[in-house]
Amino acid sequence: MLLGIVYGSTITGQCIFSPAATEGALVLSALSAKDKSTTNSMSDQSPPDRYKAEMPQIPGIAAPSSSRSPLNNPTVRMVGVLLTVLLVVFFGGRWILRPRHVEAPPAEPPPQIEVPSPAPDPNAALPHATQQDPGIATITEMAQTWSSKQFFIRNGLTGENVPGLLIRLPGSSASQANGYWAFSMNAPYGNCQLEYITDLAKLKSEYDFNAAKHPMVGNPCNRTLYDPTKMTNLPGNVWVRGAIAQGSDLRPPLGIELKVQGKAIQAVRME
Repeated sequence: MLLGIVYGSTITGQCIFSPAATEGALVLSALSAKDKSTTNSMSDQSPPDRYKAEMPQIPGIAAPSSSRSPLNNPTVRMVGVLLTVLLVVFFGGRWILRPRHVEAPPAEPPPQIEVPSPAPDPNAALPHATQQDPGIATITEMAQTWSSKQFFIRNGLTGENVPGLLIRLPGSSASQANGYWAFSMNAPYGNCQLEYITDLAKLKSEYDFNAAKHPMVGNPCNRTLYDPTKMTNLPGNVWVRGAIAQGSDLRPPLGIELKVQGKAIQAVRME
């Protein structure tokens, strides 16, 4: 190309540039500079980047990044959520099921065993005849015929209190000692307790005594009956009240001597 544009005289040693030659030289110089720049740019890129095709940039759409972040992966995020839920459930369950410190209630005093008080002794309300105070009843109390009253009298020989019974007899004065009969409720023989029977039907049914006309004293152990209105003579010519009307006992109940002082009926001594 240079040969077609530049020419000179070999004879004189001078170069003669024509206008066409000058314009071609400029073009040639510009092309040489561009090729040199392209060569330098290609030399600056790494060999793999030289042959890598560039993706065209579309306006309004962000260019895709060269590497994708793991956090943008839906599977990774789902696994993270599940792990978080499992950890919350695990530690929450341990917190709920943890042993809790329960304050013990204050110690209560040991229960007190309530010992019931003994029942009042009905015998304590009964009169107890002693030498200092032998009174057991009043005339007013015993005004009714066949009325009775229980009492105790101290046995001078044994020192024990013997249960006794006072009965108001019919047909006699209430101010006289013979208007009453007092005797020991303990049977003369054995350990049986005598009873005062005012129910005539009981005398017929339990003692089989059909001739009963008034109250009687009975021994429930052997069905012996004693008549308060009758006297009997014991060996030694001793007369006592309470003759045996039926039964096998050997004698009437043990009698108690009485005195009437004013309106007081007193038990003096036991037979």
